[in-house]
Amino acid sequence: MKLTILGSGTSQGIPVIACNCEVCKSTDKHDKRLRCSAMLEVKGKQLVFDAGPDFRYQMLRADVKDIRAILLTHGHKDHVGGLDDVRAFNWVKKGGVDVYGNEGTREVVYKDFSYAFAAFRYPGVPEINYHVVDKAPFFIDDIKIVPIPVLHYKMWILGFRIGNFAYITDAKTIPDESMKLLEGVDYLVVNALRKEDHISHFTLSEALALVEYLKPKQAWLTHIGHQMGLASEVSKELPERVELAYDTFVTEIPEP
Repeated sequence: MKLTILGSGTSQGIPVIACNCEVCKSTDKHDKRLRCSAMLEVKGKQLVFDAGPDFRYQMLRADVKDIRAILLTHGHKDHVGGLDDVRAFNWVKKGGVDVYGNEGTREVVYKDFSYAFAAFRYPGVPEINYHVVDKAPFFIDDIKIVPIPVLHYKMWILGFRIGNFAYITDAKTIPDESMKLLEGVDYLVVNALRKEDHISHFTLSEALALVEYLKPKQAWLTHIGHQMGLASEVSKELPERVELAYDTFVTEIPEP
């Protein structure tokens, strides 16, 4: 498998509009963050986690020519705002793009992109084949996907496990049942917004506590806000086998 970090920032990205903090003014590429997204290549098929407002540019920057499916964690705009741009892949596929998410996310997608699901559809609107998933594992072709229900404050959203890899973002609480689904994960991407407490996101210390509990071989922190600090400084504080994710990062994920 091959992991590509398409975006590692929180809802406003970095730099944040009109902000003059040292992180937003940084010229280090590790401090330039589009909205949170990643892509996992499995058996030659591209699975994309979320399609936020930067989806179009992320696909261009990574030179993506086709995708097999999009896995949506939840319906907040920074995770679904770019779905209109699946139109390019509709042309490649000569058909719809398969999108997977829970019922709450479906409601948002059907509302925000109502023109794509209307009885009369204007020519050229995005073609989205939405599949509702919940707690049960499901397959995309021969690829097994295990949904990981987590809480984003009081909102149920989904992480996803594929083999020995798991992707979790926007989590604040992981119930015991979901923790069991993460046992044995060797490679983990998980959100860490900042150092100070937040009502709906893991802090740096909370994300590191999860990593310490699960003991993956490697973990990458994502959905990072400018309040976290400069990547070059924060990286010095991290334990072994934990790194800050950054946009355009690519790595191979060995299968178990």
